[in-house]
Amino acid sequence: MLRTGLLAASRSPQLRNLVEHTPLAQPLVTRFVAGTGVNEVLPTVADLRADGLAVTLDHLGEDTHDHNAVEATVSAYEDLLAALAEAGLADGAEVSVKLSAVGQFLGDDGERIALDGARRICEAARAAGTTVTLDMEDHTTTDSTLGILTALRADFPWVGVALQAYLHRTEADCAALATAGSRVRLCKGAYAEPASVAFQSKDEVDRSYVRCLRVLMAGAGYPMIASHDPRLIAIADSLAAKYGRAADDHEFQMLHGVRPDEQRRLAARGATMRVYVPYGHDWYGYFMRRLAERPANVGFFLRSLATRS
Repeated sequence: MLRTGLLAASRSPQLRNLVEHTPLAQPLVTRFVAGTGVNEVLPTVADLRADGLAVTLDHLGEDTHDHNAVEATVSAYEDLLAALAEAGLADGAEVSVKLSAVGQFLGDDGERIALDGARRICEAARAAGTTVTLDMEDHTTTDSTLGILTALRADFPWVGVALQAYLHRTEADCAALATAGSRVRLCKGAYAEPASVAFQSKDEVDRSYVRCLRVLMAGAGYPMIASHDPRLIAIADSLAAKYGRAADDHEFQMLHGVRPDEQRRLAARGATMRVYVPYGHDWYGYFMRRLAERPANVGFFLRSLATRS
């Protein structure tokens, strides 16, 4: 019930306005979000790279319905990628892109606009010497996102994509994408979805995650295991050994601010460990989904409010 309520709150303009203007939220926000601009996020990238961690950067924003906002988002990614290259940080630091932030919902032309925007970001990534992964959003965007992925891969075969294990369809999507050179990030999923399209219980989602992971590990692609769950990480290690995968042909991914000690432990043992680092002004939806994922985060937030009131 708590998770459902927080996910609903992530779409509430009234609550968004309240939280965004509450200074008491900032201590927890800064745990998950690495600043608002390029100059703030670059030191975070440098610190993570110095610790042997790879990075994927998300310029926060989604559900864009304005052409000017789309252009601003694309330009922000272009500026970020140029700054990474100039700072010598592009090696090991890619970007993650939500297609709804670059025009996917702009009417009948939304897919074309999103493809054009994503193509510009991919061109900037190629110039910087790095890669792009397409984030996955709610289930209504899945077919559109996979279609844009196919179009992008004609010119940028290294473009990755996220798949969400809680969707009923994802095991089949994993099978279709487990091909040579295909980069697939497998996560559990962080949106409120109906039972008609998504598993509802944690056990069902975990079992689906393992089935999907087995498909990816057995395939010819490059699996990206996005999980903080120790049991799923151990299963991933077991499957990697079973299918003869070396440390450089799969990777682990975790969110900035979540289990940092485990991130460093995985990197220290020789695994590729990539940290998902969001930044930007439009942090509210991302922040609320992080609260929904772990009740401990809500307790931390409430304690912050109590001690500052």
